[in-house]
Amino acid sequence: MYHIRAMLLLTGTYLALTTNLQLSNILLGLLLSSLILLLLRPAAQAVNWHFLPSTTWAILRYIAVLAYDLIISGIQVARIVLSPALLIQQGNIAIPTNCESETAQALSAHAITLTPGEMVVEMSAEGLMYTHVLDASHAEDNMAEAQQMREQLLQKIVL
Repeated sequence: MYHIRAMLLLTGTYLALTTNLQLSNILLGLLLSSLILLLLRPAAQAVNWHFLPSTTWAILRYIAVLAYDLIISGIQVARIVLSPALLIQQGNIAIPTNCESETAQALSAHAITLTPGEMVVEMSAEGLMYTHVLDASHAEDNMAEAQQMREQLLQKIVL
């Protein structure tokens, strides 16, 4: 029963993204969703309704923090590009992550890489993220604070 619901959800998402409700597209959506479920083989997990409100709130805060970081970093990178006289100090910094889950570590690295002017180039087995930054003059302090906030939110999201 779980797989049927997952297949219908994936097919519905596919149809919403393609906005094409022809029979051939519906059949293609069903085929793709069944192929995805066959390859991934997700295990049915019970939903813990007790954590749903706090998890939802953490997801919304995480999205808001990520959007804010994207906007601010985009403005900073635009300033650097538009005023070449502005001195920047490129460099690599190491950002420790205390996330217990590999999923949370991957989401944290993804959030850093999405941000303009920053890119995770390597991640050690211990969870240390080596990140290239466009301006490393104050990046270590700012990144540590941002990473701590991301970790707190991701710990609530990824149970």
